[in-house]
Amino acid sequence: MNYVTFLIDFIIHIDKHLAEIIQSYGLLTYAILFLIIFVETGVVVMPLLPGDSLIFVAGAFAAQGLLNVAVLWLILVAAAIIGDSVNYWIGNSFGKVILRKKVIKEEYLEKTNKFYERHGGKTIIFARFVPIVRTIAPFVAGLGKMNYSRFLAYNVIGGLAWVTLFLFAGFFFGAIPIIKNNLSTVIFIIIFISILPPIIEYVREKRRKN
Repeated sequence: MNYVTFLIDFIIHIDKHLAEIIQSYGLLTYAILFLIIFVETGVVVMPLLPGDSLIFVAGAFAAQGLLNVAVLWLILVAAAIIGDSVNYWIGNSFGKVILRKKVIKEEYLEKTNKFYERHGGKTIIFARFVPIVRTIAPFVAGLGKMNYSRFLAYNVIGGLAWVTLFLFAGFFFGAIPIIKNNLSTVIFIIIFISILPPIIEYVREKRRKN
């Protein structure tokens, strides 16, 4: 199984994979979850790692007593905020080199730039809820030399809102039998909802051009 195939399988069946991780690694699960969220938000070339669905499923497992929700909240908020800050400094220090080497897909940059055109600095908050854009946005903020204090304020607000929403949605709804027994379907719904804004924007852009 190659990397892309494994990643797709991990995202689609994240409930099964997370259950295996908890069973195999116990307390180290918290470190693994921290690392995944940190890399997804902090490493500009890794925008396809799971975010929303992973946090939701972790909350659902916490509702079942397999993880501690307070510890989860602390480490995931920390991972989200630290990750965005690292990504900002990558953009600030090495952004032009990375762009010259075309490490990031042009379409990802265009999509992120459109968010900045529409929302300005608040893009850092809104981008948290849009896959791919949330990984590219802090990089672009650093590349564009956004004032770090301003960036950090948006970063903290966005990180808190993102983790709190999905973690506690999973915690409070994940124990409901119909959701607990259909977690795979719920994951698909979360993924679909999270990619809906870019799809809508793409359709609008096509209509404008026509």
